[in-house]
Amino acid sequence: QVQLVESGGGLVQAGGSLRLSCAASGTIFSINAVGWYRQAPGKRRELVASITRDSSANYADSVNGRFTISRDNAKNTVYLQMNTLKPEDTAVYYCHADVHVRPGLSIDYWGQGTQVTVSS
Repeated sequence: QVQLVESGGGLVQAGGSLRLSCAASGTIFSINAVGWYRQAPGKRRELVASITRDSSANYADSVNGRFTISRDNAKNTVYLQMNTLKPEDTAVYYCHADVHVRPGLSIDYWGQGTQVTVSS
């Protein structure tokens, strides 16, 4: 059993910064691709940023240049550094990970989400 726990969300003024963390725990052989998603009220969940195990990253156009995804494989943790936050970044942010729970078996896991609210 694997758990993904997000933290670091909160209320911030426009132009401010937050760093989200997603820590994986449980029976983990390795973690390959990880993504940060967000979902605003009434909207579909969207991919914000993703990162491979070798730290190759991709970003949604809306956050490119402002957000940085990174990972610490030794800690089974991924981060999303969010700078120059805008009110439109307000959403619940979720991490998603492709977790190899044992050799030959990988399972997708979602965290519970953390709220990010950006005020103008």
